[in-house]
Amino acid sequence: MAFPFSAVVGHPDLRLALLLSAVDPGIGGVLVRGEKGTAKSTIVRALATLLPEVEVRAGDRFGVDVEAGEESPDGPFGPDAPVERRPARLVELPVGASEDRLIGSLDLQEVLAHGRGSVQPGLLALAHRGVLYVDEVNLLHDHLVDLLLDAAASGRSHVERDGVSFTHPARFLLVGTMNPEEGELRPQLLDRFGLTVRVEASRAVAERTEVVRRRLAHDADPTGFAARFAPDEDALRAQLADARARLGSVALTDRELVRISAVCAFVEVDGMRADVVVARTAVAHAAWRGAAAVDVDDVRAAARLALPHRRRRDPFDEPHLSDEELEKALEAAEQAVQDLDDEDTTDEDTDEGPDDDPDDGPGGAGPDGPEEPQGPDDGSGAAAPGTGEGSAEGPRGGGASGSGRPGPAEAPAPPTRPDPASGTGDDTPAGAEAPMTPVGAPQRVRLKSRRFEVHGVGEGVPGRRSRARGRRGRTVRAVAEAPESGPAPHVPATVIASVRSGRRGRPGPDDLRHAHREGREGNLVLFCVDASGSMAARTRMTAVTGAVDALLRDAYQRRDKVGVVTFNGTGAAVALPPTSSVHTAHARLADLRTGGRTPLAEGLRTARRVLRAERVRDPRRRGLLIVLTDGRATVGGPRPLDAALDAARGLAREAGPGRGGAAMSTVVVDCESGHVRLGLAGRIAGAAAGAIVTLDELTGDSVAAVARTAVGV
Repeated sequence: MAFPFSAVVGHPDLRLALLLSAVDPGIGGVLVRGEKGTAKSTIVRALATLLPEVEVRAGDRFGVDVEAGEESPDGPFGPDAPVERRPARLVELPVGASEDRLIGSLDLQEVLAHGRGSVQPGLLALAHRGVLYVDEVNLLHDHLVDLLLDAAASGRSHVERDGVSFTHPARFLLVGTMNPEEGELRPQLLDRFGLTVRVEASRAVAERTEVVRRRLAHDADPTGFAARFAPDEDALRAQLADARARLGSVALTDRELVRISAVCAFVEVDGMRADVVVARTAVAHAAWRGAAAVDVDDVRAAARLALPHRRRRDPFDEPHLSDEELEKALEAAEQAVQDLDDEDTTDEDTDEGPDDDPDDGPGGAGPDGPEEPQGPDDGSGAAAPGTGEGSAEGPRGGGASGSGRPGPAEAPAPPTRPDPASGTGDDTPAGAEAPMTPVGAPQRVRLKSRRFEVHGVGEGVPGRRSRARGRRGRTVRAVAEAPESGPAPHVPATVIASVRSGRRGRPGPDDLRHAHREGREGNLVLFCVDASGSMAARTRMTAVTGAVDALLRDAYQRRDKVGVVTFNGTGAAVALPPTSSVHTAHARLADLRTGGRTPLAEGLRTARRVLRAERVRDPRRRGLLIVLTDGRATVGGPRPLDAALDAARGLAREAGPGRGGAAMSTVVVDCESGHVRLGLAGRIAGAAAGAIVTLDELTGDSVAAVARTAVGV
């Protein structure tokens, strides 16, 4: 039995966002971001019990709307077809679902039993007029995301595959939950969610105690616990039905529409979808609280839920909109509303003729004069929670005025050649440690058109970088023998083969055909960064972090896994274990500090251990190791350089053949500067059987070119 929605403790913004989306599914759904163990899934599942029942025709597997006159692939139905009522469905889309299960496919049982074509509805059809819930939506495979985007945008699902062609309505409340530590969401899918909420576990002891008390009570007696909250559930259900009925009669005046557009313009969101979503949400909020028209409190509540995830200007920006920024946007919008009132008053005065009293102008106190601006905290609209999720994050950096409004993007400084006199040597005496110094803002390096790929055709996890064969992706042909990636029956080809063999649609063992599919795979990009004192020159380390930043952005776009190893002082550390959260890698590198001696050998050995452990954990994922160093080794026995070369040879042995290509490849970025260069990084690259590139060359398209050279593309 589902946990009652009214029994949930805390998370006011999340509960409000889900209820408003239920009032008006046209808002576009809700994305719930937050740490694990914060009852995200519990609240979503509880919402489905509040939704009103739907009317469907008996025997209609696609559940089309009877009153709207929608057509079903199971039709046609006669005018006397019986109609039945059923609860709205909560359909869960698993991360590992197949494409056939999502959109539907040929009904093989019907084909084999009766010899006629029939379609099997997918999850999109089952979710029509209900809730489609995707847990860990950021881990959903890209080809499923594309199909989901199609249906969410058009409200219909079109299927053209396996010799069948059909279309059906697919309007649903899309709800996704995700933990940002496991990776970010694609921008296209992120924008499709109307509202977003960040949830965190409460630090208040009393609230945490009540959460545990209710959870234990529900687990001990689910029926009794549900009965305890039944009156509250009935009240919510009645309020939701009333809000849905009132939705069409809520007035959205030009005054509030100007306010909405002014707020969206002030926070500089992308596109016009934000304005539409805020308007819909404000109307739904007014209907939820029983008002006849939208006011400033409805706009405030809508903007807090609809705008944070649409403010991202960079893949590594954290989606947020603090209360302070929202109030400043509302203050700026109030001026736009005032200007509208002034224009209306001026027009009316002009229409009255030349004998108008000048005292009745725009600044007059008459009934047609402008209203007094409302303060940001009038306290009306009790349904809107008093605090926003982003209030603890602080204002987003803006212009020099300190208003919180993002200022114009600063142009990146032109690349500068490192100063040979800036101190490239390792002057730290033995046994002493140099003070750690912050790196500073990275120099922006822009990756251009071409991207690098791992050589060959792999069998890795779905991604967007290298070619791969497997059970997912597009079908390129049908084959008689099962592919190495595992059997994947090709239904139409199997049926056709059985017909040609005279079995009339009843295939035998010799007729079985398999789908040969090709897609893209994600790879592991492991950075091994020299953070010693010999790299501490600010101009040089800034260029290094800029290069890593560019590669991280490329990894974000290609859905790669990334990891970071740093070495300085007397050893090496795994600053970031391999993860899909490129945002976390970017944050770790931003906090990188340099200083100390150069244990290059230990850094390479640590990188090798990380690659080996990742291969055991996920043998299909091939890796690319990028070492950024000047090659100066000062720690590692009596002959530090020889120890580093020996560690590099170990990397060459590690890069043995993998499935469909090399298991890994190495690129060494030579960060040495000055007119006289020792070429030590080149010796390291040679021992590792990898490619070598200088830091000066690591600009523009050369980043991609270097990696392509390393993997033999």
